[in-house]
Amino acid sequence: MLELLTEKLGKALGRLRDTKKLNERQVNDILRDVRTALVEADVDYEVVKGFIKRVRERALTEDLAKSPSPQDSFLLTIYEELVSTLGGEKQELKRGTVLFVGLQGTGKTTSIGKMANYLKEQGFRVAVSSTDVRRPAAMLQLQKLAEKIGAPYYGFEDGLTAVEIAKRASERAKKEGLDYLLLDTAGRLHIDEELMEELKEIKERVKPSEILYVADAMQGQSALGAAKTFHELLGLTGIILTKMDGDARGGVALSVKEALGVGVRFIGVGERIEDIEPFYPDRVAQRILGLGDIQTLLEKAQKVIPEDEAQDLALKVLKGDFDLEDMLKQIRFIKNMGPLDKLLGMLPGIGAQLKGLKIDEKKFKKTEAIILSMTKQERKNPKIISMSRKQRIAKGSGTTISDVNKVLKDYEEMKRMVKKLKGMKGLPQLPKFPFPFRG
Repeated sequence: MLELLTEKLGKALGRLRDTKKLNERQVNDILRDVRTALVEADVDYEVVKGFIKRVRERALTEDLAKSPSPQDSFLLTIYEELVSTLGGEKQELKRGTVLFVGLQGTGKTTSIGKMANYLKEQGFRVAVSSTDVRRPAAMLQLQKLAEKIGAPYYGFEDGLTAVEIAKRASERAKKEGLDYLLLDTAGRLHIDEELMEELKEIKERVKPSEILYVADAMQGQSALGAAKTFHELLGLTGIILTKMDGDARGGVALSVKEALGVGVRFIGVGERIEDIEPFYPDRVAQRILGLGDIQTLLEKAQKVIPEDEAQDLALKVLKGDFDLEDMLKQIRFIKNMGPLDKLLGMLPGIGAQLKGLKIDEKKFKKTEAIILSMTKQERKNPKIISMSRKQRIAKGSGTTISDVNKVLKDYEEMKRMVKKLKGMKGLPQLPKFPFPFRG
């Protein structure tokens, strides 16, 4: 996500490292490259113009030449303007009936399933329903997604209109005291009058708390045109961008707020039911500037690592006495957090470097199989693993003695690294920018 923009901006802002003082000419030169980076990332041209104008005015007004750290001040200005362009503060989803609208093929129904799963994990009572009477397959798809995550699906008898289904579903949700009803609507390959009239009537009958437009981020600026039409007729309250994991440019995310007046609320970042994230403008700005997204990474870890196990493992690591059983736990925690390339991309300075890099996650499975083929005694004390034991482990895991040796070598290397970390007075920190998210 946003790799191209991170890479291009990184090159443009790289000039700051070799600059002791900043003057107007240097600011203009850097902003010229920033403008090019934004345009190449498919950000709306008017949005780009406004962004560059605001940064330039602030930079020159604040007199960077007199700043104790003009480079840091300039970067902070860019960061703050990025956050503002992306929508400012994260917006919470209002409880009630949430209406999902959009064109066919953008991932609207799948997004509802993901949203229902996300809200359930947050402890909310949620149900889903579909008004797409023209496409029974869409209704069935949503019903199966609901069954998968254990959320109620409100189905009704055949013959009802989309408006009647919406009204009945909304009334049932209120009667049952739900926090959210996620309501799917019909999509089209293109906007037509019949579709819009139906949506307007549904809005009038159910009085939704939110109207979310689902857009495919891969479509770039073309997605904004359709969204504007929906917004003019329905009054959208937010946008969900799907396929953000497959869009290295991400320009539409930077364009939505200024182009429509409503912000991105959630983003789809993969195919799994868990692959949806709230949209945090500050965190996305951090990613764009190559500063990673430590907050989201920690939240993912907290979901899959029980607190007591995390404390126990941390204590063992600090003491330097963790064994292969602990290594196995670490591998499983990482696997449950999601694809490794996405996790690494959340670390400061790593995202842009991963461009084009294919991470072989099969190695994790091989390592797991090798450790599982060991006895409990061998995992606790790897030093007892002789050649005959290695042969047995390799046979049991479907690997080779060389693979077993590699796992044992990696384990010893981890122990050496921990010892080095214990001897350090401090760990590497984020770049010394005066950003508000620094600890």
